[in-house]
Amino acid sequence: MEAALSSALPALDASQALFLDIDGTIIDIAPTPEAVDVPESLKLSLSRVRETLGGALALISGRTLSAIDELFAPLKFAAAGAHGAELRAAPDGAVERVHTPLSASERAVLAAVAKLDPRLRLEDKGYSVAVHYRNAPELEDEVLAIVRDEVAQLGESLRIMRGKAVIEVKPHGFNKGTGLRYLMARPPFAGRRPVFLGDDVTDEDALAALPEFHGVGISVGRLLPGATSQVATPSEVREWLARLAGAEIEDCNPKVS
Repeated sequence: MEAALSSALPALDASQALFLDIDGTIIDIAPTPEAVDVPESLKLSLSRVRETLGGALALISGRTLSAIDELFAPLKFAAAGAHGAELRAAPDGAVERVHTPLSASERAVLAAVAKLDPRLRLEDKGYSVAVHYRNAPELEDEVLAIVRDEVAQLGESLRIMRGKAVIEVKPHGFNKGTGLRYLMARPPFAGRRPVFLGDDVTDEDALAALPEFHGVGISVGRLLPGATSQVATPSEVREWLARLAGAEIEDCNPKVS
């Protein structure tokens, strides 16, 4: 018997555009960013839903575009990567970069934070640097304090973002909200009503942009500011996408070995 579809997840039509965060929204969070699993069934669902929406489906992520493409290979999607620093309005379209990467000195200073404990992991995304403390949650306050001190000493316009077991530093001037606005100004997204799904603090910028387009925000896990409804888990989102795509849902979730 098929599971009931959550009332928070709407039917979609050609008047809408779908924007999806990746980690924690359509795929499960893993101990490290490289350890995530993208089910082949999810790729199929995304491809089919994109077709039904006339191409108006995009991914909005803190991951770079190259990292997104690697995850979903051989497919490519319209996307706003690196928290909106890298923008691509069509799967094979030109990439627009709205900011220069962090300088070597900025990255070096922030890299020193990860040396506090071997369980901490540094992720250098070029436009931002993230310190993951999933394997050392008790160090959250200490890591945050050190990051704040290092950023203050740099004396530059950098934004500290807190996520799920991660603290990330990036320049001001771009975010997932600016990424969504960029895509909404271009075909096939322009003139449509956006539906955005996200799960974390960094998604709040995209949720905040939705009223400009009479859009709908749905959060995964806890209810985020700007979201009008929520669902419990990424697996529920994958099941919804599979239903929209007309696919079977039995294979929507990663296999456990």
